[in-house]
Amino acid sequence: MPQYQRDGVSIYYEEHGSGFPLLLIAPGGMNSTVDFWTRMPINPVELFPNEFRVVAMDQRNAGRSTGPLPTEDPWREMVGDQLGLMDHLGIDRFLVIGCCIGCSYILKQAELAPQRVVAGIMMQPIGLDETNPGFFEPRIYKEWGEQLVQRRSDIKAEDVERFGKAMWDHEFVISVPREFISTVQIPMLVMPGNDMAHPTGVGLEVARLLPKSELVEHWKEPEAVPQAIERMRQFLRSHTPAGVA
Repeated sequence: MPQYQRDGVSIYYEEHGSGFPLLLIAPGGMNSTVDFWTRMPINPVELFPNEFRVVAMDQRNAGRSTGPLPTEDPWREMVGDQLGLMDHLGIDRFLVIGCCIGCSYILKQAELAPQRVVAGIMMQPIGLDETNPGFFEPRIYKEWGEQLVQRRSDIKAEDVERFGKAMWDHEFVISVPREFISTVQIPMLVMPGNDMAHPTGVGLEVARLLPKSELVEHWKEPEAVPQAIERMRQFLRSHTPAGVA
């Protein structure tokens, strides 16, 4: 079982196919794991290894990955895991697809390492707007945190609460300020969601704010899936650096 180790963190990852690197950041909230992709109408783990070097991973303290609980700057620490895995694999620049919480991780990557992210696809971004005020905190980390405390003698309930506040007590897309999004110069394909965790309005607003965005509004319905997959494929191909496609 491939594992990347750093500073007490152990990250499970998978590689599929070959070509220009494509990092996948799965849905699932705090349980963001490779396996969650199988629950989605579009599963990039299966779709893209014939064209790209697909890298998928379980996030810290989800699935087969473990590590200390970051209580000061969780988004930075978790993105550090993702970028560290890319370093471990000898990958400098990469494409990225994120779903759900993965979209907020992509925006944090854009803040911390914009030179490394070539382009991104954001499937059903999480976020807060007038339709779901206060939706995430503390529900998104409570059950996950309770299970973590039961398994880990080094983590206490008060640690989970500090972590939860530090990670989730924020606005809009949670990981970065709204005003930052309009400064991102990385091309993004935005595919809004349609439920309480992934409000359509949040996805549309993210697409509006991003200077280099494309929008696919209908993609989850069975009849829309084939066309959406082709749009994703074309987007990835169009932003693959010349000479490595």
